[in-house]
Amino acid sequence: MQQTLPLPKYHSVYLVLKERLRDGLYDERVPGELELMEEFAVSRATVRKALENLAQEGLIERSAGRGTRRLPPPATAGHDAPPPTRMTGLLDNLITASLDTTVKVIEHEYVPATEPVARMLQVEPKSQVLRAVRVRSTKAGPVSCITTWVPREFARNLGRRQLGRKAMLVLMEESGIEIGRAHQTISARQADAAVAGLLGMPLGSALLSVNRVVYDVKDRPVLWLQGLYCPDRYEYEMELSRVGEIDAKVWVSKDFNAYMR
Repeated sequence: MQQTLPLPKYHSVYLVLKERLRDGLYDERVPGELELMEEFAVSRATVRKALENLAQEGLIERSAGRGTRRLPPPATAGHDAPPPTRMTGLLDNLITASLDTTVKVIEHEYVPATEPVARMLQVEPKSQVLRAVRVRSTKAGPVSCITTWVPREFARNLGRRQLGRKAMLVLMEESGIEIGRAHQTISARQADAAVAGLLGMPLGSALLSVNRVVYDVKDRPVLWLQGLYCPDRYEYEMELSRVGEIDAKVWVSKDFNAYMR
């Protein structure tokens, strides 16, 4: 079993301060370097690096003589309305979130379906399925490593070049597949050597793990996805009520800095 490696000290300080800023624990004034050095028992260089990262994200402003002050969260600024899509609810939001990222196709090949893949996609074992591995990134760095399997009959519009340009669900809709619903589970996993390298994270880092099966309107499985997400760059929110519909939303941050190697 892999052991989780500790985060760099500056990154631990940075994460704590960012959560405090998000939770509104600081008014306009943010504690200075000396106060933070004492609180976290770290060096000035460590505190300075954490504050520099927060400043680069637009969460704080630092100036000589005035110290450090909190800035309004980037989410409060106005954003252009997302382009309309034909799907609604969570699936629509997943597509919209993907539009804020770029994608690199790491693997793209037709392979015989293993027993777990065949079971999830309700196809015969060893039948041909498309296996694609993609890394999604913002300007700040990688956000997710996503592995998908698609039955060959539903993969005719999913070429390597196309997957590098558009979201998979958009391509499937364009090929005439009508998306109906999805079943999703969320858990946690540690980054193995391969994923850690692709996401630029330490080996053993905690990742958000998403397992999703997408069905068409005839309730046929058309896609099985296993996604591993950097937890400080990907957010999942769900509104729950006693009656009525469940509204879920996904955000991908465009501003968070990449992990330092």
